[in-house]
Amino acid sequence: MFHAKVFINLKESILDPQGVSVKKGLANMNYSNVDDVRVGKMITLNMNSPDRNSAEIQLKEMCDKLLSNPVIENYTYEIMDIK
Repeated sequence: MFHAKVFINLKESILDPQGVSVKKGLANMNYSNVDDVRVGKMITLNMNSPDRNSAEIQLKEMCDKLLSNPVIENYTYEIMDIK
């Protein structure tokens, strides 16, 4: 069994209005040292796969087909063994 975390963010070329709002809020709270904010999402999955390689292949397919929008988003992931 494997535990996966998928991190999804907008591509750098895509405007992130939520990130802009967070940055303005931080500046209003006197955190003026923050240069940029990008807001994303994290999805966690527990996968019952026979081995790490098949879990990774399935996870990439899930990300490409459903979990992320490849036109405007990038993703990274971590896979950990569950014992």
